[in-house]
Amino acid sequence: MKDREIKTCSQGERQRVRIARALMPSPPLLLLDEPATGLDLPAREALIAALRELACAQPNLATVLVSHHLEELPPTTTHALLLREGFVVASGLIEETITNETVSACFGLDVEVRREEGRYLARASADWRPGMDA
Repeated sequence: MKDREIKTCSQGERQRVRIARALMPSPPLLLLDEPATGLDLPAREALIAALRELACAQPNLATVLVSHHLEELPPTTTHALLLREGFVVASGLIEETITNETVSACFGLDVEVRREEGRYLARASADWRPGMDA
């Protein structure tokens, strides 16, 4: 990748280049707005693995990741903030913030959340139908 122009890189490669470029000046804070947008499953998982490794290698680096998809949160995520229409629905430690109730309120539909090996998974509950309120 080092000898290629960025326009020839895949979306996943471009995202890794952008993150590497952002880290070059050793910032105290890394802001990531929907970093997995446009990535296929292998590229998304590579990005999450890289973010997990980054958190372990640079524990003093604060990282803020914005996403609509709980599946994109690295297992190193410690805190969460849920917003709906600009208002805080829940915030705090991730284990206390990412729950069926808070995520359902955030998205306005009945959501089932589970955590496996530090990663979150979310889906509409089996009995949810369009038009139902959370």
